[in-house]
Amino acid sequence: MLKYDLHMHTIYSRDGAIKPADAIRIARKRGLDGIAITDHGTIRGGLEAQKLKPEGIEIICGAEIKTDRGDVIGLFLNEEIRQADHMEVIEAIRRQGGVVVIPHPFDSVRSSAFWLTDKDSKKMDALEAINARCVFKRSNRMASAYADQFHVCKVGGSDAHFGAEIANAGTLVPEGEDVAEAIRKGHTVAYGRRSLPFFHVLTTALLMERRVIRPLAKTR
Repeated sequence: MLKYDLHMHTIYSRDGAIKPADAIRIARKRGLDGIAITDHGTIRGGLEAQKLKPEGIEIICGAEIKTDRGDVIGLFLNEEIRQADHMEVIEAIRRQGGVVVIPHPFDSVRSSAFWLTDKDSKKMDALEAINARCVFKRSNRMASAYADQFHVCKVGGSDAHFGAEIANAGTLVPEGEDVAEAIRKGHTVAYGRRSLPFFHVLTTALLMERRVIRPLAKTR
């Protein structure tokens, strides 16, 4: 089985601290066979990483998109998605031949969590059964239970915003199988552990620096 981390952020996210080149370097060092760069609202990080054409590691271009229902991840994207309605976003992902993933559902700590209902199971190709940034174990347990009940493919991702988080969670893909098809056919396995809550503190500090401290410094 090959190891993929299907959820991480770079400096192209408002709260990301990882340069695309560093994401590749760290992922390779930690034995990953592929990564998906899923910056908030943009595919720029993924495109930059793909342009580096690294050997021995697959780069999947994606984005984590804020919708009226919560976050939706699109994998294998080649165009930006600007819609906000969740169904329009899902349709836009599929028009590109992309894969629809619902990240960190049922995470009570995040306002961006997509709280799934029975009717949502057919809207996605997969859900994150393990998100390393979920503070409480029950969030991932609820996601896994939903996937079992409605026969939804399970994937995992670190949701890394800092290099130290990369590969804390991931997705096992059968060797020789196309990743997108493996997800669509439900052949993947989610694995991993939760990251330290301290990384949420670092994220808050980074946002404060970028939104408040840096603009104030420019006015002086």
